[in-house]
Amino acid sequence: MTTALIATTGGHLTQIVGLAERIPPDPEQVWVTHENEQSTSLLAGRDVEYIPYVGVRDVPGVLRCVLRAHAMYRRRRPTRAVSTGSGIALGYLPYLAARGVECHYIESAARVAGPSLTGRILRWVPGIRTYTQYRRWSGRHWDYGGNGFDAYEPVHDDRPLGDRIRVVVTVGTAAEFPFRRLVVALVGVLGPGGELERATARPVDVLWQTGCTPVDDLPIRPRPFLPAADLAAALAAADVVICHAGSGSALANLAACRFAVLASRVAAFGEAGDDHQRELAEELAARGLAIHRSPGAITAEDLLFARRMKVRRLAEVPVFALRQGRG
Repeated sequence: MTTALIATTGGHLTQIVGLAERIPPDPEQVWVTHENEQSTSLLAGRDVEYIPYVGVRDVPGVLRCVLRAHAMYRRRRPTRAVSTGSGIALGYLPYLAARGVECHYIESAARVAGPSLTGRILRWVPGIRTYTQYRRWSGRHWDYGGNGFDAYEPVHDDRPLGDRIRVVVTVGTAAEFPFRRLVVALVGVLGPGGELERATARPVDVLWQTGCTPVDDLPIRPRPFLPAADLAAALAAADVVICHAGSGSALANLAACRFAVLASRVAAFGEAGDDHQRELAEELAARGLAIHRSPGAITAEDLLFARRMKVRRLAEVPVFALRQGRG
């Protein structure tokens, strides 16, 4: 018995890694994703098949995935496939379902109000079971199996301030969408002599994880991409975390026990394909696991409030319920 775990890098991969721990395992697993600093770090020591990146609405990339799915099926004969998307799922799941493999598509936790384009397509494919992580839009075609955020709760943090304020700013790993608006807005808040330094009377050390965002003209020292282990260690050590409202970054913050300040990307500014990040940020704020601000509205007061909070993982996390059999 072999389960194929399939996801695009970024939030989709972070989610499936967490959800895989809540799914009854098969004796063997094979991971299918793209190769970058996040995936090689996160999946170190696991059986992984790396494939070329499939971008947003990348039809040729999806078609190439079908050929790779065929090759993987011939080599591995998986009995179950689980995916959290995105485009990679369109190439693998329909092919594997047609071969009789038990297929499950779990919609991203970022899709608070309804399914993505990938989900809307896969919902019509025979043999694929589709799941939402929100009860409010579950129904005949979308089973509710659980939510990746259910494992966490907010608590107060009474740590005293140290000699320096350690801040992590992260915009995730998306290859197509820069988030310069956030970085520019934070330079004045976090830079030398900036608002946070004045509010705390302490110097501020910032790790700027900038992804594909162009920042060469800004007075910062960027780290475009970090291995997952390095970013996790930085988040755990941080006093304050500010990040885009991507599902992967949100889950990484929670795993590090960080209560973050979330800034959502806006499609009209070329920062995302749609505005689903706003919905996710509002969902996390409603759960008390983060606060949500637009980039230009983030203040030192917000950052100090976030520092006085943290999250913790519940002692017992429920199983993510996959339905047995084919869709």
